[in-house]
Amino acid sequence: MGLSIFAWLGALAIGVSLGLLGSGGSILTVPVLVYLIGQDEKLAIAGSLAIVGAIALAGSLPYLRKRQVDWRIVVLFGIPGMAGTYMGASLASWISGLIQLVLFALVMLLASWQMLKPMALDHALRQPRSVWKIGLDGLLVGILTGLVGVGGGFLIVPALVLLGGLSMHRAVATSLVIIALKSFTGFWKYMDVLDKQGLVLDWKVIAMVTVLGIVGSFIGSRIAGRVDQQRLKKLFGLFLIVMGVYILARTVPSVWPF
Repeated sequence: MGLSIFAWLGALAIGVSLGLLGSGGSILTVPVLVYLIGQDEKLAIAGSLAIVGAIALAGSLPYLRKRQVDWRIVVLFGIPGMAGTYMGASLASWISGLIQLVLFALVMLLASWQMLKPMALDHALRQPRSVWKIGLDGLLVGILTGLVGVGGGFLIVPALVLLGGLSMHRAVATSLVIIALKSFTGFWKYMDVLDKQGLVLDWKVIAMVTVLGIVGSFIGSRIAGRVDQQRLKKLFGLFLIVMGVYILARTVPSVWPF
């Protein structure tokens, strides 16, 4: 299946978003696969986990070289997150693809709220959270990842800054590693889910979108320091509102006919 110019641009945008903000990439991946490439909802959610996992892993490399990843947080947040992602992917066996898409749109609106609200970055305002609460956060975000195919960076980054006490750059770096771990775990479980439903992934599309996304992630990471991130987050948040409403408008009538 060849990609249209809009699919190419969408794939690049996935990576640029992850490189710039440490989040947002997976929020774009499912719509790109469903609306620009025409994939089934479950295939898109499964494919998005593989794509975002690979892009996040590639995007984390510059931060790894700079030693900006907090490995303690990766363990405390990431391991419960992997378990939660496995659980969420297992739940997907019992939910229709259209319902998942509705849930995805609601998550998109939640992400827009997270992007639009101001985030205090003053160290004095941060309250480091207890270990078990960090683990619980990771578990819940992981379930969300597995259920609707989002990496959860829009939840992880604020949590790591405000509750984990990390700087913004360390939170983005750590978020990318966590997203990669969770996404690959969820994708592994989705392979079983798809097999039981007789669905087959289009590996060519996954590879092409992944490569374009990785290119975008390096572009995003290179320009991150030159861009007003607060203004960018607001613009991205408004875009997510438009996309979330669009997906609901297209999907809800199919789920609950009026």
